Amino acid sequence: MQENTAHKKASSLRWWILLTVIIGTFLGRLDQTIVNLALPKIIGDFGISVSAAGWIATAYILANAVFVPIWGKLGDTIGRKKVYIAGFSIFIVGSVLAGFSWNLSSMIVFRVIQAIAGSADYPTAMAILAVTFKHGKERAQALGIWSSSFAAATVFGPLLGGPLIDSFGWRSVFLINLPIGILGIFMAMRFINESRSERKTVYFDWWGSLSLGGMLSALVLILDQGPSWGWLSTPSLICYFLIIALFIIFIRIEQTAKDPIVDLKFFKIPAFVNTLVNNFIVFMGMMGGLFLLPIFAQTFLGYNATQAGYLFIPMAAALMLAAPIGGALIGRIEARYVIFASTIVAAIGIYLFTFLDPKSSAIEIIIPLTVMAFGLGFGMAQRTNIIASVVDQHEIGIASSILALARNIAGAFGIAIFGTLLTNRVYSNVLSINSHSYLHSNNPIDIQKFIGLIELKAQVNAYDYVFFIAAAVVFLGSFAVLFMKIKNERTDIKVHVE
Repeated sequence: MQENTAHKKASSLRWWILLTVIIGTFLGRLDQTIVNLALPKIIGDFGISVSAAGWIATAYILANAVFVPIWGKLGDTIGRKKVYIAGFSIFIVGSVLAGFSWNLSSMIVFRVIQAIAGSADYPTAMAILAVTFKHGKERAQALGIWSSSFAAATVFGPLLGGPLIDSFGWRSVFLINLPIGILGIFMAMRFINESRSERKTVYFDWWGSLSLGGMLSALVLILDQGPSWGWLSTPSLICYFLIIALFIIFIRIEQTAKDPIVDLKFFKIPAFVNTLVNNFIVFMGMMGGLFLLPIFAQTFLGYNATQAGYLFIPMAAALMLAAPIGGALIGRIEARYVIFASTIVAAIGIYLFTFLDPKSSAIEIIIPLTVMAFGLGFGMAQRTNIIASVVDQHEIGIASSILALARNIAGAFGIAIFGTLLTNRVYSNVLSINSHSYLHSNNPIDIQKFIGLIELKAQVNAYDYVFFIAAAVVFLGSFAVLFMKIKNERTDIKVHVE
């Protein structure tokens, strides 16, 4: 009787832990999306240019990317609960400070604080869940539900941000993190048990961390600023040099480090590499295509920002529905087949966007979004479960941080590459359409309409082209996992718990 009671209590506690890390993950990702809506107001209050305001987002992305692997390693070393709570607490402090920032410089400093702290969430949260849900099927289900909070935050950011900004000003998007964050910290202290690697670390790989951080900084910087600098400009060439040089230095350091920040043996595990490649390609294609949708809806369909945000609600629902379903298939169908099928479905969803035109209705956007989201969500639990299953328990945190890093870099790659593709395609379309078009009129009004129609057709065709390329990229990414085999996958994870 007592054993049954204890078992029920432990089972209940596990799901409270899941809810706790979902709150942290949701809040961190919500902040990333919601702040972009506030930029016009911030620009007006600070009296800065649009390009200057872009550094508010760039600084956040840089700091977040650099510190993800470091937090993952620290969590495995000194304790995941400690790192999770520390990161969450500093994030709240940074949010409040950002809410009271008085100029661009102070805003950038406080956003960097937010980003450094926020980057602790993903690797520690995934490791906490991996050691809390020890059985393969249950772990996969939990990881799937948790993964869906990423998409939910992306969707609800614009929906919550608009009313907040309109009613209480841009500072409210930062200050709202305080009450939610306090609740999240209380839950973490109450429900999460401390866990860490049984393998003691006496040496922290600072040189590896510095070289990796420098390389990632240069990489994210060129991806973010490349379109405005020019891909062959002097600043871009300096970034390319730094990326290559620091990457070589990083590899050399990691090969001889006593306790490397990134264990290179991960990349000798085929299932790890294939899952990482699939994850990277899927997110590159998805983010590269999806960032264009709100622009298309507002530019060609006449929607305002709030109406465009409503289009993404079914997407969030599809993701949250598909993720646990995919997790439930663990042990029933091989992970590679589930991920392959889910990636194909996501590619089909993106391809359906190629049929959009200025006469498209809302449902013609919602259906492709829903199909794509369902496909993406269906494979989420499988990907995270593979990463947690094929590495040693004491390295789950750092392994999951690599997955997070790949996802973040993939998004930056996608936006940079497909944004450039769109610009170049519009230009080439204008030249092509103009060379095959004729106007038999000298009326200025007719000439103006003629030019407008050429530009409209050029832009719409360019969007179709980019969506097609994004779909093709995701489709090809599905084959990265089709032929992989997972050897010695663990269904139980042993962990030191205090």
